[in-house]
Amino acid sequence: MSNALKDKKKVVAKGLKILCDVKKCVACKTCELSCAVEHSKSKDLSAAVSEFPLPKKRRKVLASLNKALSVACQHCKDAPCVAACMSGAMHKDESGATIQDKNKCVGCWMCIMVCPFGAIDRRIEEKIAVKCDLCPDRDDYACVTTCPSGALFAGTVDEFKKKIKKV
Repeated sequence: MSNALKDKKKVVAKGLKILCDVKKCVACKTCELSCAVEHSKSKDLSAAVSEFPLPKKRRKVLASLNKALSVACQHCKDAPCVAACMSGAMHKDESGATIQDKNKCVGCWMCIMVCPFGAIDRRIEEKIAVKCDLCPDRDDYACVTTCPSGALFAGTVDEFKKKIKKV
């Protein structure tokens, strides 16, 4: 992985997002699967399918008749989930990323109700909310590196616009 991506990964405040090119997304759901495996106890697909609770994905692939879109937390600058979180579990870290402390989450689901992207889900077994955490145990992003069509892109919105104009 390039040093530029490593530097960007920790600087969400400068606009880093994981974006999806709808012209390339084929709704294969590989991003969902790789996200779930990354957040499993074993980090291995074969073992993860036997875990309890089952690993939870933090990405959703939405598809209509001719378009597909992989969506996850956008780490909003003024994140509604942070404002709505009564326990302080949702908060902004020093980089600007929206982070969730599962030990503080009380399972009220207010964050789910206010997220404009529908990017927060429930882990009912543990009574906590789950969302994209930018793969803190990795130097890259599981969803981006495993996307077979190259639809997912980690960078700023301006970088993404330049990239899709070149295609």
